[in-house]
Amino acid sequence: MPLPDEAIFPHATGAASETVAAHQEPQELIFHAGWFCPYVQRTWISLEEKGVPYQYKEVNPYKKEKHFLDINPKGLVPAVEFQGKALYESLVLCEFLDDAYPGYKPSILPGNAYTKAYARIWVDYVGKAFVPAFMRLMQAQEREKRDAARTELYEALRKFAAQVKGPYFLGEEFSLVDIAIVPWITRDYILAEHRSYSRQDVSAEWKRYAEHVEQRESVLKTKSDKYVDIYGRYLRDEAQSEAAKAIRAGRAIP
Repeated sequence: MPLPDEAIFPHATGAASETVAAHQEPQELIFHAGWFCPYVQRTWISLEEKGVPYQYKEVNPYKKEKHFLDINPKGLVPAVEFQGKALYESLVLCEFLDDAYPGYKPSILPGNAYTKAYARIWVDYVGKAFVPAFMRLMQAQEREKRDAARTELYEALRKFAAQVKGPYFLGEEFSLVDIAIVPWITRDYILAEHRSYSRQDVSAEWKRYAEHVEQRESVLKTKSDKYVDIYGRYLRDEAQSEAAKAIRAGRAIP
């Protein structure tokens, strides 16, 4: 029996569909992506920020065809082919773009060694504290579990927001820290509609930051308008993504 996620809407919509259409010509870098995936959006934002030439190829990671599994044996998007070699993992790819295309600006990590290390600490925090809490709230079915997950999420976001220098996390420059978290900001309207989440209830600082970072041009250009279609499965705790299965089992997201 096919997995329910195999029947997801097959392509990006809204502004993201225009971005996809503009990146169909063959390039040195091939970007294997799933339009709905927040991890994909991280790398996609980095590509758009830097203006790196790339060819976009849509993948349904729930129908793992051989060529894609050859590129990424984990079967997860995003992945890239670069000069005939494959790489994957969203944040690794973001940093790779800085290293592989040093002439394309802006850099997504600061040049100062201390600030770069500081940024990586907070990128790690997003992955370990924020994203799991977001997903737990999304997937929770019982009221008590939803309340506990919402409290956990709010605490994680308040800690993050308290460190925002403004208007972006590190100050005036948009960086990997912002890229790491903003795909979930563009999807938090689903929590607002279905899980009693409110940016204002987190803090005024969080609301101000979220409203600013989601309007970044690279974010808008990689944003679709049909996320709720796929996230309905998460809201019912039926999704079969590796992230959903990990949350369901109480494991770390792979």
